[in-house]
Amino acid sequence: MNRETKMHWIYLLFAGLLEVAWAFCMKQSDGFSKPLPSIATVLLMIASFWLLALALKDLPMGTAYAVWTGIGAVGTAIIGIVFLRESADAAKIFCIALIAIGIIGLKVFAK
Repeated sequence: MNRETKMHWIYLLFAGLLEVAWAFCMKQSDGFSKPLPSIATVLLMIASFWLLALALKDLPMGTAYAVWTGIGAVGTAIIGIVFLRESADAAKIFCIALIAIGIIGLKVFAK
């Protein structure tokens, strides 16, 4: 993997992490009724999409999008469990782990 491709994977990682951040801010915005979390949500969304767009310059679209949404899904589920006291039963943890394994597999087998 060349240096440029590695950089695009880094863009994708940060795009996914920003997706987690905007999802959390959206929850905190209470239906966009609170100005600061609402503004943060929109700004984080823009940054996340921008980094995803940069990643798509080099990475396959299907792989990049699946990894981006997977990072968002796993990250928001973990944030929900840890910070928002959402349920964390064995089945939920197992399913989150399956998504994480899929993300890792897409990265490992990406061409």
